[in-house]
Amino acid sequence: AAVGVVGVFIAVPVISTHQPSRPAASESIALPPSTPPASLVAGAPPQAQGAAPAPAAQAEPAAPAVQGVSDKEILFGMAAPFSGPARELGRQMKLGVDAAFAALNEAGGIHGRQLRLVSIDDGYEPTRTAEAMKALYEKQKIFGVIGNVGTPTAAVALPYALERKMLFFAPFSGASLLRNSPPDRYVFNFRASYAEETAAVVKHLLKVRHLRPDQIAVFAQQDSFGDSGYAGVAKALRTLAPDATPVLRVGYKRNTIDVDDAVRRIRFQRRVVRAVVMVATYRAAAKFIEKMREILPDTIFSNVSFVGSTALADELKLINPKLGAGVIVTQVVPPVDSYSTAVLKYKESLARIAPGENPDFVSLEGYLAANLLAEGVRRAGRDLDTEKLVDVFEGLSQHDLGVGISVSFNSLDHQSVHKVWGTVLDDTGRYQAIDLD
Repeated sequence: AAVGVVGVFIAVPVISTHQPSRPAASESIALPPSTPPASLVAGAPPQAQGAAPAPAAQAEPAAPAVQGVSDKEILFGMAAPFSGPARELGRQMKLGVDAAFAALNEAGGIHGRQLRLVSIDDGYEPTRTAEAMKALYEKQKIFGVIGNVGTPTAAVALPYALERKMLFFAPFSGASLLRNSPPDRYVFNFRASYAEETAAVVKHLLKVRHLRPDQIAVFAQQDSFGDSGYAGVAKALRTLAPDATPVLRVGYKRNTIDVDDAVRRIRFQRRVVRAVVMVATYRAAAKFIEKMREILPDTIFSNVSFVGSTALADELKLINPKLGAGVIVTQVVPPVDSYSTAVLKYKESLARIAPGENPDFVSLEGYLAANLLAEGVRRAGRDLDTEKLVDVFEGLSQHDLGVGISVSFNSLDHQSVHKVWGTVLDDTGRYQAIDLD
């Protein structure tokens, strides 16, 4: 049952460890639409005007020396969409982190501490992200952030974290703003960048599918997410085809499926568009593919991993079971049907905390990222703080996560994985591995 704090937040335990005596491994926080009066903070009942102040309560225990780190647990936070058209991305990312934390906690935690995740819904809207980050840091007192979802939301969350020298780990975004050179000290990325994903697919379209550069268009969300993906395509074309004309960009507004203008613009282009690189979320992407199939049925569609692979396949199947055949999605983790050690452990952990939940590329990313975070915490020792953890990560070299490639960080590169995997939907709605080269 949900436990509410009127006007401040509603805490809903989502996933707990399998040992009831341990604290919940995860909880979700729903923020109110506006900031409540001070009398409602922490669930205290409002005082009547003129009433005498309540007697002093027992002295609270001293705050831990390091925020979010107690003798028994380490508290992490996540701001992500758990409502709205992109909610499946937040749900899956959180599910993967929860699966990893639950398995680690069942094995005794790290240096005797349990790992716990608190998540807040920002609806994939930057205007809500600032309040979510503030609530995580100031009210929930988290140690660091893991798995925040989105690029436009990262543009708000990132400065907040950096100003407080707070760990910002494995955001679900491949945007360049998270990959400065030299790297921001407190930001560590797990996944390949959008530039790497789009470069892989542009090379595939030109070298394997033998398309001309002017036959490629970009369908991108109209914000910093879309900008980052479009910039990746443009850069790849400049590298592979320096004399190519600028690539056509069409798009849609975030958190909508209003794709009619994008379809119209492609339909009435003088050039014949034979492939579209898509930088979109799953609902808008599915609607765009549906409408494009009506006018250009042989178009090749490619999506970056942020689309949400399983959610995209499900949306397409709802429209027409055959609609997704041939749709490419670049991935930043191995295929979920592989038999690598990490993928098998992920499936086992997922089945234990969420029976019946299907494996998913996004939750696999969350699981792998959480395990990488845990490795850093383990190496930092019992006397944990942010600076020590950052130093540990910058010295993490050739670590085996069990996915067939080693991962590393250093002071010049805060991104652990640079590999891009290729997948394509078949006519049954299942992803098959493809060689992009």
